[in-house]
Amino acid sequence: MKPYYWESHHGNFGDDLNLWLWDYLLPGLREVHPQTLLVGVGTVLNPVLLPKGTPKLVIGSGYGYGTPPDISDRSEWDVRAVRGPLTADKLGLPADMGIIDPAVMVTDMPEFQNQPKRFKRTFVPHWESAEFGIWEAVCEPAGLTYLDPRGEAREVIARIAQSELIVAESMHAAILADAFRVPWIAVSTSRAINSFKWSDWAATVGVTYRPRYVPVSTRAEAIHKQSRFWGLKFEGNSIAQASPAPVADGDVGTLPPRTSTQAPWRKAAKQVLAAPSALALWQASRTEPQLSAGDRLEERKERLRTVLEGVRRDYF
Repeated sequence: MKPYYWESHHGNFGDDLNLWLWDYLLPGLREVHPQTLLVGVGTVLNPVLLPKGTPKLVIGSGYGYGTPPDISDRSEWDVRAVRGPLTADKLGLPADMGIIDPAVMVTDMPEFQNQPKRFKRTFVPHWESAEFGIWEAVCEPAGLTYLDPRGEAREVIARIAQSELIVAESMHAAILADAFRVPWIAVSTSRAINSFKWSDWAATVGVTYRPRYVPVSTRAEAIHKQSRFWGLKFEGNSIAQASPAPVADGDVGTLPPRTSTQAPWRKAAKQVLAAPSALALWQASRTEPQLSAGDRLEERKERLRTVLEGVRRDYF
């Protein structure tokens, strides 16, 4: 059996943890049923992503994009649990099959237990924000520690556990923070965000997805997200709607490369342009955080353990 995950060129810890989590939860899985895909952590229940005609064992995956898959062929689909009740509804399953995101089981692994607190407030952006923004520079004046979601999954997860507070644009940063009993605050840099997957998970642990809006940090990020940057609305590579921008010569991101002696000026200029992002992120980090009830979380984990026991019985 081979664990399936969405593999990106940049890395994303919420997907990459599939590479080793299932070896802990289902030891020996790679030696049984070699033709079967184990579809676990991730918003991957989409016929574009999953190969047709291949047997699939689904444990806790989520729907969120495109068209839901047709799971009526039981010779191809063995769905034991999905991420939450919204995914269950989309697939035509009973609501109680929407148990929880399996990433929460990471906290049972000995290597992640008893982590010392090393960081006060940590910001974990969505991977797209990390790719196109300058959030490490934004975190500096906002008084937060920056944590890149594209880093090695074990290291990212350990640093989440070592934080006293998580400000999360990355959904799995919030999921792991909640599982580690670290209070968390949701933020978003796009008003058009698909909140379905967040609400799907949130319903399982009894919390509400209510993100604080934080403006994008660069022109490149605005172009990618088709959003505003300093009053300019970007769609594709063009400006769709403009209002006077308090900047003299455009975005420093459009300037030619500078020499190393100019690098500090470049960084300072970018931080000035990203000042609204820093202010909004600072304000968000001072709002009331969320944390699910411990007994609710444990009840969901126990239900997932029961599912895993059924898988062991039927596949091993």
